[in-house]
Amino acid sequence: MTQFTAKRLPRQTGQAGWNAILPPQEPLPELDHDLTADITIVGGGFAGLSTARRLHQIDPSLKVVVLEAGRFAEGSAGRNSGFMIDLPHDLASDNYAGDGIEADRAAISLNRRAIRFAGDVAAECDLPQEMFDPCGKFNAAATRAGDAHNREFSTHLEKLGEPHTLYDRAQMHEITGSPHYSSGLYAPGTVMVQPAAYIRALSAHLAGQIDLFENSPVTGFEQQGTGWVVQTPKARVTTGRIVLANNGHVESFGFFQRQLMHICLYASMTEPLTPEQINALGGQPRWSVTPADPMGTSVRRISGSCGDRILIRTCSSFHPTIETSRMRLRNAGWVQDRKFRERFPHLPDVRMQHRWAGMLCLSRNGSAAFGEVEKGVYSACCQNGLGIARGTLQGMGVAEMMLQGGSEIADHFLSQPDLPRLPPEPFASLGVNTYLMWKEWRSGKE
Repeated sequence: MTQFTAKRLPRQTGQAGWNAILPPQEPLPELDHDLTADITIVGGGFAGLSTARRLHQIDPSLKVVVLEAGRFAEGSAGRNSGFMIDLPHDLASDNYAGDGIEADRAAISLNRRAIRFAGDVAAECDLPQEMFDPCGKFNAAATRAGDAHNREFSTHLEKLGEPHTLYDRAQMHEITGSPHYSSGLYAPGTVMVQPAAYIRALSAHLAGQIDLFENSPVTGFEQQGTGWVVQTPKARVTTGRIVLANNGHVESFGFFQRQLMHICLYASMTEPLTPEQINALGGQPRWSVTPADPMGTSVRRISGSCGDRILIRTCSSFHPTIETSRMRLRNAGWVQDRKFRERFPHLPDVRMQHRWAGMLCLSRNGSAAFGEVEKGVYSACCQNGLGIARGTLQGMGVAEMMLQGGSEIADHFLSQPDLPRLPPEPFASLGVNTYLMWKEWRSGKE
């Protein structure tokens, strides 16, 4: 009998700040009784909930179960920085450009389908603009090398026929209130998401259509006849098919062994700014920047019902255990405090209120962990640093592959090259962490 047992379960470091600043969360039930289902989805993030929604769109009669290991919006999805990006965003490059003009055009088209799908979710769930804002974003530079990266990316976007605008130092200062940036490249297609609010809203919306359970980690599953039995700590689900939408933790069940890079990113969010601090800061009330160097520092300013706050995201580390430590979170916090002071020297008394870590999953060649991995078991994992757009897209694609036999989205991921293997330990950890440290050092003021 074919059986898969989880070697480890998801564990988070630090409370997700996006979730913490929202009102108290309405609980969804824990699975405490046996069920039957047509399809069981493991993971309640962007990929898992998008899979559930697309399955219900195609066939509302299906009995679908979603099992989330913790609280919805407290896992990796709620720890995302909230950039739903349409353009090429290759973290391994110097300027985000992808694999070529035609490949990038295809990726942009698919990313925009994911954005439209998420926009429909936002409309149906009545998410306010502060939670789902199609405002675009800036690539912000602070060095000559960063300026050059922006110009190179601008040339690439011109070849793609994509609209964008270059901004100088004074204009970036006027927008952000920060004297740090020497230039910026604005692209209008990115949607800025409050990721925890989006996941909360979509899970609550789907709860009226399918069965969703939180605090219900999957400890294993085994084949039974032509279907499967999924085990949680308190109950089981007898199901026809399974979708693994648990990103890096797909490896915990034995799939894609030594093919996935588990990278932890760290973030800090300020306490609400006072009226005096807002006045001293200046700039626009909401804006977002990714660094011109992909290994630099992302910054967001948010405003609205959750207060006027600034988020800083920088520092990364590789963890085959899919879990970081409190010490690394603390050390990243010191770096983020320094990055904040560099960008906002006129806000010396602003303090960080929330710090957290979140895991993302990369492959060495940028391919997804997507497709049927065992008879009746499907994977929609490894988003390669574009968790919101590609997670949504993979959820759509795996649903269409299961119920329609295929789709343009599914074909896109299925046509990608196989994921190459990583070197054995400890060489993988030493190599990747050394490379990350070098890239972060090289990014400098970015």
